[in-house]
Amino acid sequence: MIMKKINHDFSSTKDSVIDKYRRYLLLEKGLSKNTIEAYMTDLAKLNAYVDVQKLIYNKLNYTHLEEFIAGLYDQNIKARSIARIISSIKSFFRFLELDEYIDNDPSELLEAPKIGLKLPVVLSIDEIDRILGVIDLSTMEGTRNAAIIETLYSCGIRVSELTGLKFSNLYFDENFIRVEGKGSKQRLVPISDIAIGKINNYIIYRKKQKIKRGNEDIVFISSRGTAISRITVFHFIKEYVEKTGIKKDVSPHTFRHSFATHLLERGANIRAIQEMMGHEKITTTEIYTHIDRNFLRQEIIEHHPRNKK
Repeated sequence: MIMKKINHDFSSTKDSVIDKYRRYLLLEKGLSKNTIEAYMTDLAKLNAYVDVQKLIYNKLNYTHLEEFIAGLYDQNIKARSIARIISSIKSFFRFLELDEYIDNDPSELLEAPKIGLKLPVVLSIDEIDRILGVIDLSTMEGTRNAAIIETLYSCGIRVSELTGLKFSNLYFDENFIRVEGKGSKQRLVPISDIAIGKINNYIIYRKKQKIKRGNEDIVFISSRGTAISRITVFHFIKEYVEKTGIKKDVSPHTFRHSFATHLLERGANIRAIQEMMGHEKITTTEIYTHIDRNFLRQEIIEHHPRNKK
């Protein structure tokens, strides 16, 4: 491979090229900060291999990349993670070729490992009610956390969308909220009266709280007066689930999965669900049809007279 734009040793400019790639992901691809960090973490693994082997990117070939991938398997990295790393590598080399740092893409023939369909964890309505039932609603923290869980389930939004939710994007009279999703793309999402009620209950307490400058428009506030973090949401959900005795591996995203699954079970249109969840591709939403089929199969097993023993 021959350098076109950079004629001197690629290794001496590697950091600047990677910085340029980061800007490309942000400005041209419109990816979120979290997604970009995931790409860079994956790329760091390839960087480590390149450094150890004393290679440079414009001299890498398919054999080098195969050796790198084999090393990931030797480290017992799961197939799903390896598939993601390969996707990140392919993105980086497409950028190098697009910007004419390389003539040919050595990652073009890399194949991701075959991954079986992994269905996400879903809560029943009863389990969601049980989680809400262990929250102490006599405190500011409790009313906030109940509002957060109800909003995650009612709207099917990502936890990052919830932590950035603003009062200026609440349209309670129309039962909608506006959320900012991946790539700073905004969408309107319906919100239930129950979730609105829980948010309004929380606001009574929030008005008494000291808010740090710059966070006045943020709905869900931490004890420090700043926007609540995703980690905080993750931790209190784990705590509540443990109190209920529910044995499922529950995270904030579980309420998003439950939102989609319960809508499908009750006949909602998959295209409408796709729009509400902010999925770019219908194939991302279609995983919930597999969950729905499992639900229907279980219903037959439990209730059809031919299955009664």
